[in-house]
Amino acid sequence: MTRAGFEYILAKHAATAAQKLPPLADKRITPHVLRHTCAMHTLKATRDVRKVSLWLGHASLQSTEIYLRADPTEKLEALAAMAPPSLKPGRFAAPDKLLAMLKSIGRSTNYVE
Repeated sequence: MTRAGFEYILAKHAATAAQKLPPLADKRITPHVLRHTCAMHTLKATRDVRKVSLWLGHASLQSTEIYLRADPTEKLEALAAMAPPSLKPGRFAAPDKLLAMLKSIGRSTNYVE
């Protein structure tokens, strides 16, 4: 099967699928997208970039390393590991001490002093 033949069959099936599921019509469905998706799923399942490289037929691991940087789950896991700030939701209420200090300063129209 040629590359063009595969593209033709994929486009035909993508059009049929888009009739049943209209949001698919807005998606790019190409052989490259399928290849990339397969590589990402394989990397996620095995956590072994060498297996992904063999599966894709890459000559070197350097060609496959881009998939390591493209995996968003790694970034999300790093963000989730960080503790969120301990802020309570709601409005800020100034303490009475602060309000008293600000009132004692008074309002001066001379800003040079």
